Amino acid sequence: MARNCDGSIGADMKKVLLMRKIVEQKDPYAKDADDSTLMRFLRARDLDINKAANFFINHLKWKREAIPKGFILEAEIKNELAQRKLFSQGFDKKGRPIGVVLGCQHKPANRDLDEFKRFTVYVIEKFCSRMQDQERFTVIADLEGWGYSNCDLRGQFISLEILQNNYPERLGKLLVVHVPYLFMKVWKIVYPFIDKHTREKIDFVEDKNMKSKLLEDIDESQLPEKYGGRLKLVPIEES
Repeated sequence: MARNCDGSIGADMKKVLLMRKIVEQKDPYAKDADDSTLMRFLRARDLDINKAANFFINHLKWKREAIPKGFILEAEIKNELAQRKLFSQGFDKKGRPIGVVLGCQHKPANRDLDEFKRFTVYVIEKFCSRMQDQERFTVIADLEGWGYSNCDLRGQFISLEILQNNYPERLGKLLVVHVPYLFMKVWKIVYPFIDKHTREKIDFVEDKNMKSKLLEDIDESQLPEKYGGRLKLVPIEES
């Protein structure tokens, strides 16, 4: 338990303890949550204890339904993995694991929506599993070649809902590169549904400044080759 220099408990930690008392009374599984997890849910609700407690209880219910075994098998998402659209390798300058999304590889036509939901959970869990004394991850979303066949409003809303409702304060930064004009039309529809905490972490990068902008957050030794770095892209299932 984090304490001040004089040994006293800080104001935020007091809120964590109060929240813990509430959630453990409502759901016995809450006892498995560490303080940092409860703190993330508190921050996502501006340190409002009751709102954060309800938020966390709803998350626990979701988790039991969405991840009944505690993990997602790759056999359960084989069609999504076959698209080769998610990669994970390297760490940014803050030590946060880096994920890369290739938007042009996303093929929503004729997909199984439940499989896509499982895939979204699988990806976030993979990113989180690579954290080393960190609470957040960084993502490069590459939209080069993205067009109508890749457009997926429903999928974007599903991914956003899963991230915001069940993995609060996990996204450290989202760097969006090679942004086509068409995407910005779609973005205007999605943007109002993104909470303020997530909005602050999204950065659209101009093509002319792409490498220099990426290097502000990621060392060249940790940046994928396709962006001027030294690392090869590693498929998410191999990371």
